[in-house]
Amino acid sequence: MTIRHPEKINRQSNPIPKKPDWIRVKAPVSSLFKKTNDIVKKNQLITVCEEASCPNISECWQKKHATFMILGDTCTRACAFCNVKTGKPNSIDKLEPFKIAKAVKELGLEHVVITSVDRDDLDDGGAQHFVNVINLLREKSPTTTIEILTPDFLKKPVAKDILEQSLPDVFNHNLETVPRLYTIIRPGSRYFVSLELLYNMKKRQPALFTKSGLMVGLGESKNEIHQVMDDLRSANVDFLTIGQYLQPTKKHAKLERFVEPQEFEDLKTMAYAKGFLMVSSSPLTRSSYHASEDFNEMKKTRESIFFSKQ
Repeated sequence: MTIRHPEKINRQSNPIPKKPDWIRVKAPVSSLFKKTNDIVKKNQLITVCEEASCPNISECWQKKHATFMILGDTCTRACAFCNVKTGKPNSIDKLEPFKIAKAVKELGLEHVVITSVDRDDLDDGGAQHFVNVINLLREKSPTTTIEILTPDFLKKPVAKDILEQSLPDVFNHNLETVPRLYTIIRPGSRYFVSLELLYNMKKRQPALFTKSGLMVGLGESKNEIHQVMDDLRSANVDFLTIGQYLQPTKKHAKLERFVEPQEFEDLKTMAYAKGFLMVSSSPLTRSSYHASEDFNEMKKTRESIFFSKQ
């Protein structure tokens, strides 16, 4: 399989619309940004902040927050929204857990997010590598809370058993979009497989926080978003993130519209009404954006619910 970047894939060319004022972000210039960048590069780590061209990289790195991407920089799938390159991945870096643990300690992170590319080439989809990272983080930074943002582990039945060997504080898997758009936006994935992964993790580990995220602006309707919310609540998912899809290149999925800030507020209100413990909904919201603050808020919310029932 030839390694290709998403914009090299033979897709229709879609012009990239000009961003509205509420989407614009500042360029990274601060010394704290440089310090985070230096630590990431020194430890030879990959971040989703860079690979996915996250618009929040300046803000997050100035706070010494970074989301580490394990299992390489090459994905075995070619989702139409994603800026990570696709193709045949390299072998797993066995030293990666040590590098991440070192970087987390150097950055002094209270909360760390670990994500990965899809690794359909591995028998366990990379689940054991997630566990190895978690184990070393627990050993080297015992007070740091851990959030993992995983692939769907499609056709990898051993993955869920492996993941339970060493649990994170937050288990995150993004549905990304509504079911109708899966064949266009996530052609290698299945909506109900993703939903079942979240459901099973919560069913088997009720104390575990679960989380999922959606992009908007891809042509979905409000009713479809509400239905996804209902599906996630049926799976007992605790935390929902909703953000604006931003088209990386002309060869990626077409951005149908920019969603107004007030619409994000309306979606947040609806999500809370449906029972989510914590909701982050704004144009620049991403899965790991403000993850540390949101995790602490989610803990407080669940504790207040628990004590109110006593």
